[in-house]
Amino acid sequence: LAGCDPQRVAKLEEGVSTEVQVREQFGDPATVTIAPDGTRTLDYPRQPEGWTNYVIQIGPDGKMTSLRQLLNEDNFARVQPGMGQQQVRDILGRPAKTQRFDLKQEEVWDWRFKLQGNESKMFSVTFNAQGQVQRTGIGDDPRETMSGAK
Repeated sequence: LAGCDPQRVAKLEEGVSTEVQVREQFGDPATVTIAPDGTRTLDYPRQPEGWTNYVIQIGPDGKMTSLRQLLNEDNFARVQPGMGQQQVRDILGRPAKTQRFDLKQEEVWDWRFKLQGNESKMFSVTFNAQGQVQRTGIGDDPRETMSGAK
């Protein structure tokens, strides 16, 4: 599914495409959030198998106002110490994996992404016991390292 996303994106145009057309291309979203003004936010996470998370906004007029791929270096840089888990999720979408470390009183969320289009990496966010960001980091995608693929 995720491998066809560039073709799906190319078929949609901001300010022109309708929610029906978005759903024809992307299917049913994982979640839909409706703002007080009627704007609908459709979430299309491609984690854990893919390397992207899409958020598509539909204005009150039923037209697509934005289509964003969340997993990029600009968004990673926005994640700062002290932020809460929901703030991070709003910036990056659903993580590929979450893991609790009870002895350390930490929780780590990982997102898979492609660095400069080819190299598979992981962006990790470590939260403290209060659910606030302690630190972030980028490392190798263990699935790619284990399989020997790059």
